[in-house]
Amino acid sequence: MSATPAVYNRNNPYMASIKENRLLNKAGSEKDTRHIVVDTAGHVPYHVGDSLGVIPRNVPAVVADLIGKLKLDPETPVPAANNTTVTLKEALSSQYILNRASKKFVKGIVDKIPAGEKKEEIAALIANEPALDEYVFSRDYVDVLNDCAGVELNVTELLGLVNKVAPRLYSIASSSVVYPNEVHLTVAVVKYESHGRPKMGIASGYLGYHSEAILTPVYTQPTRHFHLPALDKNIIMVGPGTGIAPFRAFLQERKATGATGKNWLYFGDQRRATDYLYEEELEGAVKEGSLHQLDLAFSRDQAEKIYVQTRMMEKSAEMWKWIQEGAYFYVCGDAKRMARDVHQALIEIAKKEGGLSQEAAENYINVTFTKEEKRYLKDVY
Repeated sequence: MSATPAVYNRNNPYMASIKENRLLNKAGSEKDTRHIVVDTAGHVPYHVGDSLGVIPRNVPAVVADLIGKLKLDPETPVPAANNTTVTLKEALSSQYILNRASKKFVKGIVDKIPAGEKKEEIAALIANEPALDEYVFSRDYVDVLNDCAGVELNVTELLGLVNKVAPRLYSIASSSVVYPNEVHLTVAVVKYESHGRPKMGIASGYLGYHSEAILTPVYTQPTRHFHLPALDKNIIMVGPGTGIAPFRAFLQERKATGATGKNWLYFGDQRRATDYLYEEELEGAVKEGSLHQLDLAFSRDQAEKIYVQTRMMEKSAEMWKWIQEGAYFYVCGDAKRMARDVHQALIEIAKKEGGLSQEAAENYINVTFTKEEKRYLKDVY
C-alpha cells in the first residue's frame, strides 16, 4: 500500500532549496530586485494568482550582533519542537524576528536600565503607545540595547521578549503549467541604514543574500479571488515594480493553455535602462503576439514623472472600449499610492469616456465592475 503524499501548509511547510537568485536591475539602479527560483520538486502545487508563504531566517550578522551584544554563548541549548533542543544561534536565526524590536522587549527591559535619565525616558515612552510605536519602528534589538546601556539579559529572558517569526507572502511569478517543479518570485530587497547601522528586510534580505545554501520552509497560500477568467476573455494588467510578478505568471499560463483573449500589460518603474524588469521576456511576448499591448511608464526618465495611471489616461478611450466589451482588470502592487491612483484613473475614464457623472462613475467602478461583475481584481499590499 503506497504512502499518502504529504500535504504541505503553513503548519507543515515544505523544505525547499533556492536554485536561482538573479539580479533583475542593471548597473546604476537604485534598486535591488531579484528573480528567485524555488525548487519545490513538485511538492508544492499552486495556481497563478496564488502566493508563496516563505518562513525566512535572519541574516547571520544580525544574529551575531545580538548574541555578541548580550555576551551570550551561541551554542547554549534552547527548547525546540518535539521535545528537542537547538542552539541559541539556530533558534534566533530561524524562529524569531530580529530586524525590528518588539514593544514587549522595551517594556521588559525598563527595570533593567540603570537609574538615570535614560530609564526615565524609556519609562515615558512606554506610557505613550504612539511614541513607543515610533521608537521601535526604526530600531532592532541591538539599537535598543545600544540606546539603553547597562542592560543584561540571560537566554530565557531574551527569548521571552522577542517576537516569533511569521511567514512572508510573495505573489507567485510563474505558471505551474510551465514550471510544475518550481516557484518563481520577484523580490525587492529592502536595504536601509538607521541609527548608524545597515539593515535589511528579514525576508527580502534572506532571499536576496543568504538563502541559497539553506533549505527554506515554504507553502502555497491560495488566492480567494485573483484568478484568470475564461480563455476567451481579454485582460488588462497593471503591475509596476514587483507588481509584475503575478502577470508574468498570467502571461505564461495564457500562452501555455492557448487562451484566445487578448492581454494588455502596464508596467512601470524608475528608469528604463536599469529597472525594466523581465525586459527580454516582455518584449519577446509582444513580438510573438502573446502580449497584445504593452504600455511602459518609467517615472524618472523625464523631468515630469510618468506613472502607470498616466499611461492609462493616455489610452482612456481604448481602455473603456475593452472594459465595455467584457475585459477583466487586474492591479498588483503598492496599495497606498499606486493602486489608489489607478482606481481614481478608472473612475476618471468612466466619466470621460462613458459620459458618467462623478457619482455614477464611482458606482460603476466600485459596485458594478468590482462587486457585481467581479471583473476588477486586486492583489495589493
